[in-house]
Amino acid sequence: MTKAQNYDFSGKSVFITGAGSGIGRTTALAFAQAGAKVAAIDMNEAAAQETVGQIEAAGGKAIAIKCDVTKSAEVKAAVDQTLSSFGSLDCAFNNAGIEQGVYPLTDVTEELFDKLFDVNVKGVYLCMKHQIPVMEKQGGGTIVNTSSTAGVLSIRNQGAYCATKYAVVALSKSTALEVAGQNVRINALCPGITDTPMIERVSGGTEEGHARLVAQEPVGRYARPEEMARACMWLCSDDSAFVVGAAINIDGGQSAGIG
Repeated sequence: MTKAQNYDFSGKSVFITGAGSGIGRTTALAFAQAGAKVAAIDMNEAAAQETVGQIEAAGGKAIAIKCDVTKSAEVKAAVDQTLSSFGSLDCAFNNAGIEQGVYPLTDVTEELFDKLFDVNVKGVYLCMKHQIPVMEKQGGGTIVNTSSTAGVLSIRNQGAYCATKYAVVALSKSTALEVAGQNVRINALCPGITDTPMIERVSGGTEEGHARLVAQEPVGRYARPEEMARACMWLCSDDSAFVVGAAINIDGGQSAGIG
């Protein structure tokens, strides 16, 4: 198996939520190609197992863990299983998230509002809550939390989703200040519109829907999941050793302003 160019995570372990599809799966595969041992975490156990199967078929090492990130006991168990399987928890990519449809706040049900915050915000909180003590005890580690371009700018008809992603940025920055002195680095990754199953749902799977979304990107295309994986790997590598509490926009210029 060829290692991802410029990165070597041999001997390192990586914990990735939402690893059953999209950015999570692609990042899991990329870390494995760079030599890391991967804990593929997903609520969909079959999807996590499929990710692990792809890693193992390419010669890598991985385990699949079924976990609902909104449940503290399940998150702790996933962290403990990663530690017992690999002996360390070096990098974490807290990536699991859900979206809302394109409609105004007044059409967002209380049930959806609560679910968005449970998965997108509470999930990140619980992951860090259980990851940080392990990393502090072993002398350090890196955490990357998935926010979004919607976490640094506002998008019409996406109010509840934007609120969760702004919260991820704030949670990442504040917690980064708490643990930087313990050699634990926390940053937020803010992807632009990326070619994933989530975006397929948001677009409605139509040509018109895709055109509407692509029109929001100054570069005129979707991001590739591999581009997010590379950004995550950089944030977990020594190349970004002085990057702490940052929200990194990988969005083709979307957040730069009105073109």
